[in-house]
Amino acid sequence: MDFRAIVMGLAFVLMWSSAFTSARIAVEYASPLLLLSVRFLISGLLAVGIARLLGQNARLSRKQWVAVVLFGLLQNGVYLGANFIALQWIDAGLAAIIASLLPLTVAAASWAFLGSKISRTTLIGLMAGALGVFIIMGARLSGGADITGILLAFLGVGALTAATLLVRVATSSGNVLMIVGLQMLVASAALFPVSVLFETWRVEWTLTLIAAFTYTTLVPGVAATLIWFLLVRRIGTVQAASFHFLNPFLGVVIAAIVLAESLSYRDFLGVLVISAGIVAVQTGRRIEKP
Repeated sequence: MDFRAIVMGLAFVLMWSSAFTSARIAVEYASPLLLLSVRFLISGLLAVGIARLLGQNARLSRKQWVAVVLFGLLQNGVYLGANFIALQWIDAGLAAIIASLLPLTVAAASWAFLGSKISRTTLIGLMAGALGVFIIMGARLSGGADITGILLAFLGVGALTAATLLVRVATSSGNVLMIVGLQMLVASAALFPVSVLFETWRVEWTLTLIAAFTYTTLVPGVAATLIWFLLVRRIGTVQAASFHFLNPFLGVVIAAIVLAESLSYRDFLGVLVISAGIVAVQTGRRIEKP
């Protein structure tokens, strides 16, 4: 992994970890799916417009179009949709911790559904991750955390796992920014009718909402997604996912600083165990590569 990839990975993980805090702020003032569908519309049009100026096009193969649509629905529609709804009831730090399980779920899904071999180190990492989740969930549930919000967050990470396995197929044409924009427009088109049917719209126009919405649209929305696509193309899904071991720590720290969310020693213990599990999984998967 070269220096440029390390810088890209650190930039991505900082943006990604902060997204839960900005989203938690935004859903206090607006309906989550309405907010998200508008965000994706703006981000998607912006990305497609810039891509066109750079000479990129949307001439994709049928297989690539299928991957783009599925990626847009899974990562943006289901993953972020579920998390935005969940953030009405659970802390941003808890949502970030659950989402940070991605490297563990990717490794488990690759073994269960794609026939990938699993080393002893990877198995230990998966067991450590499960233990860390048990520690945190036990503390949060006993503290009154909303079970519906927690289940929605786990649904989201499941969708993100499937989306991660599609990244390389979706970006194989090289038109990365165009594809980022297209998958956001797919999500916007999918979420808006759901919002119309199931949400009672509310929007409280405040400077806080405008600031949080602008940040979540441009930074985690466009910049982080673009960096993630480029990082996966540069070093591969497994190595790129290794940066997620920082997400549990950064997610809870940012939420604690910005939102003053309370943290217990069991939260920190669980985060450390999960992070160790992620490191073990990534180490084990590197060993498995021929």
